[in-house]
Amino acid sequence: MLVRWLMLCGLLPLAACGGGSGRGWNGPVQCAPYARSVTGLRLSGAAAGWWRQSEGAYAHTRVPAPGEVLVFRSTRRLPDGHVSVVRQVRGSRAILVDQANWVPGRIDRGIPVVDVSQANDWSAVRVWWQPVHSMGKSVYPTYGFISRDLPDRPSPDA
Repeated sequence: MLVRWLMLCGLLPLAACGGGSGRGWNGPVQCAPYARSVTGLRLSGAAAGWWRQSEGAYAHTRVPAPGEVLVFRSTRRLPDGHVSVVRQVRGSRAILVDQANWVPGRIDRGIPVVDVSQANDWSAVRVWWQPVHSMGKSVYPTYGFISRDLPDRPSPDA
């Protein structure tokens, strides 16, 4: 019974990272509105859509820095994607993030995320799962990081 409950808890929180009404299956705590309020990014809608929506408005990077937003791709387990705010860089493959609704209805701070991509480009990550106090086993594809900086623009002479 405990194993079934843990498996269920691992799937359900990831279904509510949209940014529409601000109310998911577990109430008002969702990742996209939380990340928007913390960073000031003017992005809306489902978390996975933030990457495309931010093109031309904010810089995209594959190297994390505090205050940037890690954007998770839409998957079967994450139909709306997910976003987390980088709190601290702990190495080339380890960061701490602040995020909402990874654990249902909660805002968690200082959660470890590790880069498990072959190219060390943050295109695949694993996330700490607080209810069992260990790194989750699932690997999640990501787009990268959105920075509040303006995007690099080609020079007029180029």
